[in-house]
Amino acid sequence: MAITVVGSLAMDNIETPFRKAANILGGSASFFSIAASFLTDVRIIGVVGTDFDREYLDIFSKRGIDVSAVKMQEGQTFHWEGRYGYDLSDPETLDTRLGVFSGFRPVVPRRFKGDMLFLANIDPELQLNVLSQMDSPGLIALDTMNFWIEGKKAALLKVIEKSDVFIINESEARLLTGEASIFSAADSIFKLGVKILVLKRGAYGATMFADGRFFIVPAYPLEDVKDPTGAGDSFAGGFLGYLDNTSDMTFENLKRALVFGNIMASFTVEDFSVERLLNIEFSELKNRFAKFRDMTYFGGLSI
Repeated sequence: MAITVVGSLAMDNIETPFRKAANILGGSASFFSIAASFLTDVRIIGVVGTDFDREYLDIFSKRGIDVSAVKMQEGQTFHWEGRYGYDLSDPETLDTRLGVFSGFRPVVPRRFKGDMLFLANIDPELQLNVLSQMDSPGLIALDTMNFWIEGKKAALLKVIEKSDVFIINESEARLLTGEASIFSAADSIFKLGVKILVLKRGAYGATMFADGRFFIVPAYPLEDVKDPTGAGDSFAGGFLGYLDNTSDMTFENLKRALVFGNIMASFTVEDFSVERLLNIEFSELKNRFAKFRDMTYFGGLSI
């Protein structure tokens, strides 16, 4: 199996209380693809400018990620500049330049058309266009943000209706539905057509709803957080990569996939850009999985 991701490839400037970094690899497709590549084959559909460092394309290729559908066009790569405060929560956006991404028109190669599909955080109208090019994808997963909820809700609702998995922030679920309770918000979202809902909760972990049940997983406790950028996309890559690898959509396996997504996000925030993801040993993945189990499993405890 394989996953095709349609999303942004970016050059970021990031400032935290600990460090400044300029022109580092960013973008939803970057974090997602590297995180998912630990468990499955990944293909990227995206666009970059002539200023994009070709060494970054080599990074993807060395991970076995297919970048044949990443187009290089004359102009600047999508650029985001942000600054985090000491709590490392929502960053302040200092600059955004769309560059060649402003004219991005995804084209799905024939061999990608039956893959699991992840529609990263891009214009819902582009997401709809991608869906129209697919042939019976294995699974359709969707991400979005408040900008699209507020600005292109009608198109977004059409994408949600066609999606199997919806991965968004908890605050975005409330914005989309107008519901204060996440349980009421989940009920409203399921009526839109999705089968699995995952609410990202940042430093508090994630909540998943499926099959009339829910499962909450805490964030992995870390001593050293350097840069939260890309954590949500890494989470999605780990979650969907696990599902594609196991081909098991039972609720119990969805729970394991949710834990694996949290593990990938926990590695991402330990360094800038994708640096920590590129240096993960498989033994570290197994160790964090075991620690998650010990941290959350009650065994035979009874009252």
